[in-house]
Amino acid sequence: MTLTTSSKQTTGHVFIAASVDGYIARPDGDIDWLGKYAASGENTGYDAFMDTIDGLVMGRVTFEKVLSFDSWPFKKLVVVLSQTLLQADLRADLDGKVRISSLAPQPLMQALASAGWRRAYVDGGRVIQSFLRENLISDIVLTRIPVLLGDGIPLFGRLAADLPLRHVETTTFASGMVQSRYEID
Repeated sequence: MTLTTSSKQTTGHVFIAASVDGYIARPDGDIDWLGKYAASGENTGYDAFMDTIDGLVMGRVTFEKVLSFDSWPFKKLVVVLSQTLLQADLRADLDGKVRISSLAPQPLMQALASAGWRRAYVDGGRVIQSFLRENLISDIVLTRIPVLLGDGIPLFGRLAADLPLRHVETTTFASGMVQSRYEID
């Protein structure tokens, strides 16, 4: 995939879990607290969500966390945003699965539109925050995990102004997870 710019736009979509106190990982990036809930077998709609997207956009920190998993979990192309990582730095088994880009969010979304993407799954705390600041997120599916971490990497960061959300639906799960979907107004 060649990333060039175009006048069309790809929409960004978030599907993420956070602790009740708003953290997506421990201060060191560990997500061990998610394991129990991921293994619960409850259908959180992730597979259905993945069926609606054309590919993923994530930051380098999230990408490095995914590399620590037992196997590569994505069937769709992943674009990793990095100012330092190069395509040549990737493991051979990621050829055709991962592309590195140093583009800022707005030109990246235009480039993805040129490549035929309509919907991008935006993942990773800082990347989500930067896309929100540039009004590039259409909706957020946020699953609150019933745990308080007390400290960690926050899901949301500073914004120049309030960002109104429109609640679409909320689903509760037997494990105690609560999932809400919001559209960005």
